[in-house]
Amino acid sequence: MSAAKKLKNIHPGEVLLEEFLRPLHITAYRLSRELAIPQTRVSAIIKGKRRITADTALRLSRFFGTTPRFWLGLQDDYDLEEGETMKLEELNTIRHHAAGEAE
Repeated sequence: MSAAKKLKNIHPGEVLLEEFLRPLHITAYRLSRELAIPQTRVSAIIKGKRRITADTALRLSRFFGTTPRFWLGLQDDYDLEEGETMKLEELNTIRHHAAGEAE
């Protein structure tokens, strides 16, 4: 049996673009105006070049009727998967220490 193919790690900016902006016909420019943030911030998030911060999550949640945790959760999931992929060899050298295990 072959190993399962790993799915692409999706940046929160791609979710913002594909699940919110495009279906609602909202441009990055309009979103930046509505959120009172620079358009460069929105564009960088959409391009996957910038993280969603707590400030941006609060603004996005107000505008789209979601929660800030939704946006930060997407960012955390993305960051964890990226970190694990980049450091897998190093992480595999760490021995598991079970609670109650003698030294």
